[in-house]
Amino acid sequence: MPYTTRDIRNVALAGHPGAGKTTLFEALLHAGGVLATAGSVERGNTVSDSDPLEKQRGHSLDIAIASIDLANGEGHTHLNFIDTPGYPDFRGPALSALSAVETALVVVDADTGVEHGTLRLMERARERGLCRAIVVNKIDHEHADCSGVLMQLRETFGPEVLPLNLPADWGRRVIDCFDAQAGDSDLGPVSEWHQRILDQVVEVDPEAMDRYLENGEDGLTPQELHDAFEKSLREGHLIPVCFVSARSGVGVRELLQLVSRLFPDPTEANPPQLLAGDGNGGERPMVVKPDADGHVIADVFKVVNDPFVGKLGVFRVYQGTVRRDTQLFVDDGRKPFRVGHLFALRGREHVEIEQAIPGDIAAVGKIEEVHFDAVLHDSHDEDGVHLAPIGFPRPMFGLAVQASSRGQEQKLSQALRKLAEEDPAFVVEHNVEVNETVIRGLSELHLRVMLERLKDRFGLEVTARPPRIAYRETISVPAEGHHRHKKQTGGAGQFAEVFLRVEPLERGAGFEFVDEVKGGTIPGQFIPAVEKGVRQALQGGAISGHPIQDVRVVVHDGRHHPVDSKEVAFATAGRKAFLDAVSKARPLVLEPVVALEVWAPEAQLGDVTGALATRRARIAGTDGSGNNARSESVVRAQVPQAELEGFAAELKSLTAGKGRYALDFSHYEPVPPNVQQKLVAAWKPKPEED
Repeated sequence: MPYTTRDIRNVALAGHPGAGKTTLFEALLHAGGVLATAGSVERGNTVSDSDPLEKQRGHSLDIAIASIDLANGEGHTHLNFIDTPGYPDFRGPALSALSAVETALVVVDADTGVEHGTLRLMERARERGLCRAIVVNKIDHEHADCSGVLMQLRETFGPEVLPLNLPADWGRRVIDCFDAQAGDSDLGPVSEWHQRILDQVVEVDPEAMDRYLENGEDGLTPQELHDAFEKSLREGHLIPVCFVSARSGVGVRELLQLVSRLFPDPTEANPPQLLAGDGNGGERPMVVKPDADGHVIADVFKVVNDPFVGKLGVFRVYQGTVRRDTQLFVDDGRKPFRVGHLFALRGREHVEIEQAIPGDIAAVGKIEEVHFDAVLHDSHDEDGVHLAPIGFPRPMFGLAVQASSRGQEQKLSQALRKLAEEDPAFVVEHNVEVNETVIRGLSELHLRVMLERLKDRFGLEVTARPPRIAYRETISVPAEGHHRHKKQTGGAGQFAEVFLRVEPLERGAGFEFVDEVKGGTIPGQFIPAVEKGVRQALQGGAISGHPIQDVRVVVHDGRHHPVDSKEVAFATAGRKAFLDAVSKARPLVLEPVVALEVWAPEAQLGDVTGALATRRARIAGTDGSGNNARSESVVRAQVPQAELEGFAAELKSLTAGKGRYALDFSHYEPVPPNVQQKLVAAWKPKPEED
């Protein structure tokens, strides 16, 4: 069925694990006529959890996309829903989905209320400038506390949280309170909530507010009310709440109608955060218009390596129309590709379509150059355009892996590359120095799932062990360094002499190289060679074999020979002068420190903090997670990454499996003296060649 950009609604279902997102996703598809019967997580037959591992584990590991064409009075609305994983272990795909929608629909469990995942995802959606709405699910459960949950939502997120409908008859039906002005609900008279939401909406439009004060609700036209509602959503002045039971279907059809009628289309929401490069390393905001006749601009927010259609790039169109046979560029690529097949998605199913208009979500297959966050466009005028970066959590958990069978190294490398393409929070690194391949993810569960995918999808068995900790080196005081390199081999010789000084920089500043040579004592053409030698030393380390950071190197003097001076000579002299300076600058070994959050039952809180204390943790604070039903608290601490080995098993033992934790990189700081002594003693540097 044909539709326009104004008919499109893009909505991501997000929330804490167990809130019922996938069940709601199925219920929406069923209510919208896409599915004859809604599947269930327990039976493993849902549209979104189609991966064998998802069926086995009983929860989502990746996003799933499906659309509904919902009839309305004048035509139909095209609704694109994205189901996202709830577990923070798989937050990468969930956050990438937020970049493709106008509205984040955060699902909350009526039994347990606001949980940590609720807080995180509401904040992420706010940062992204999305319209936010909340769905309270499971309203017909025995222990559901709809009134308490609504109060908790308003206390947590502010008075702008107001219901569009209310549960009635103990969760067996819902009653509208946006349009309706009378009736009784489980949360009191409808008129009271109707008045509150009306007052909240008209506040954003002074003219509508004046007419409302003069003539009451009858003084507003339906369009004025819609415009004020949409503006309230866009500015975060209203966070609507809808009540449903995804399992029984209560409120699901009403939710579909509300999304279709009141939620913003791509022309109404806050503009996408697109940036354009100016060719000189700078960036400026770029305004795009959802014009079907404009240049194509689309962002790839998901990559799937499908065994049947090959590499699939899932994208959101911001401008222009993508049609079959369209010629598109990937980023600033010189060579275009032709769109041979264009798909709409319904979980794992691919439905061929003729075109994708502004605001729509579609996929293109068999394009090897496509990658996560790639921009597809049809004119070199848009080279350098990209979406504002998503702040993914830093993958801190690591495993060193190698193929169990000889001769499988190339296959393993290709399989890991494909997995990394699909998950922006999964990183593959290769440490050349120790010839070690390291996979990094957001948790031990995240990595365990990736290892299972290696086996199930690619037939690869691997051995895994903890990787080397990413220690770094730095200096603590300024110092001078000097080296004279002279080598005679019978023919032309090598000569270079370098004087430099090193200075410590602020933690996290990286590396600076400064040329202060006067009078041509080192000719300008050899300065890059000196820097090259210094950078070689940075990578190899000076006292423990780990990369050096947070240092400024100032080259200020030297000598050269008109015949024997060569780039290789100045590279050697620069490297050794730098190492000479570092040896005098009180070098330190730095260790990565992570920000750790641990959720555990309150009864075991003391045991958890005690366990962290033995791991050199600095406790920043403890507080309740807002979940009274589970009597759960959260501990926040900073801990050296090296001290977390075995913590997952210890936490599981202390909390009978109820504890969990998440971490993110915080900063580097010096290791204790005894640890530095061990690291220095264990390092065996390669013999220096002069």
